[in-house]
Amino acid sequence: MFSTKGDAHKVFLRLRSTVQNGAAIKDMKEYQEIEEIQSLYKSLDSKTLQLIHYRMIKEYNGSGIIPILVSSAPWLLLLFSKQLSTYLFQEGKWLWAGFSIIYIIALAASVIIHFREKAWAAFHMEIIQDILKERKDDKGKSDS
Repeated sequence: MFSTKGDAHKVFLRLRSTVQNGAAIKDMKEYQEIEEIQSLYKSLDSKTLQLIHYRMIKEYNGSGIIPILVSSAPWLLLLFSKQLSTYLFQEGKWLWAGFSIIYIIALAASVIIHFREKAWAAFHMEIIQDILKERKDDKGKSDS
């Protein structure tokens, strides 16, 4: 199912398809995974959960190797551009095409991986925040 509208729309399409087929949404593997993550986090005490949340914030905001690669690799290639062009563009060689294809594929893959990891960190952070908020609200109600 190809769509240029993004992953959120793909989720909607899967949900719509599941409902139209008469199946329960809770039977979808994506939602079973969410429930599994929630149940694990709910089984932990609030202090541990807060520490995990801090780690997730670090992962979400961490610069990591991928953004550094994206921003510094072109500068490195520019630094050696004369030597690189002399080697890649020698008579009749197609090395430049292979180099360009490999470089673009590696760059695209690393950017995709980086943003998927960032999305998963945000996903876990939201679950943890909801659990901590729910516990705080429950504690506030019991104190009243």
